[in-house]
Amino acid sequence: MAGKKVRTNKYEEKKREFNTQLKVGDSVMVLAGGNSISGKKVSGEVGKILKLLPKRHRVVVEGVNLIKRHKRAQTASESAGIITKEGSVHISNVQYFSEEFKRPFRLATKVLDDGRKVRGFKNPETKQFEQIES
Repeated sequence: MAGKKVRTNKYEEKKREFNTQLKVGDSVMVLAGGNSISGKKVSGEVGKILKLLPKRHRVVVEGVNLIKRHKRAQTASESAGIITKEGSVHISNVQYFSEEFKRPFRLATKVLDDGRKVRGFKNPETKQFEQIES
């Protein structure tokens, strides 16, 4: 026997892929989501991306999907209480939001004449590529 053949799961390899053109600090709009039990809706809310979670295909958006956690005091000097923080939203439910046009856009990349690769979107009025400042 030459050696053991290692089996790989193609689904697991594909699941790890995380292709997004969004970056931390981008303004995004939540397109879908919410909790039907508590009645909280997060769709239509706009915020900045605080954190990308690539292994779980999720993003944390500022002021969106707020959750509460009860914290016990660990030491005598520390105080206990209820902490409110942002929960994560699936990456497929957010889209880049342009402050100028006040609507979400699908991002694209373009290689400029000088060789730089820039992010942007297609302007709905002029049908021209609009570059994002970055």
